[in-house]
Amino acid sequence: MLMPKRVKWRKQHTGRMTGQALRGSTLAYGDFALQATECGRITSRQIEAARIAMTRFTKRGGRTWIRIFPHKPITKKPAEVRMGSGKGNVEYWAAIVKPGRIIFEMEGVPKGVAVEALRLAKHKLPVKTKTIVREGVN
Repeated sequence: MLMPKRVKWRKQHTGRMTGQALRGSTLAYGDFALQATECGRITSRQIEAARIAMTRFTKRGGRTWIRIFPHKPITKKPAEVRMGSGKGNVEYWAAIVKPGRIIFEMEGVPKGVAVEALRLAKHKLPVKTKTIVREGVN
């Protein structure tokens, strides 16, 4: 699963998820893409599950790019522990996604196959998404 090799600080603040995506909102590599239409956290497990669903459907044909990376450590306190006594341990890593952000890109497969593969990946993600096709691609 995806996670940073090393980080400067082990734990981060929760932060806010408001506004549109400033970067990563246009097709850069492929002809087909999955674009987020709402804010949310996508965990490294969810990214991996969506990637596997896409590559299995395309029978490892074409090329796939993952345009997000889980940089944010999400902490959690153990079950049945009283409040206080510090912040919990890091449980998993997540990518913060805002509306407009491209999540996956594909090329090298027919349009019908790519759209269906992205639809299967969409069901693995916790945010609403839409499929984008580059201009002039059949």
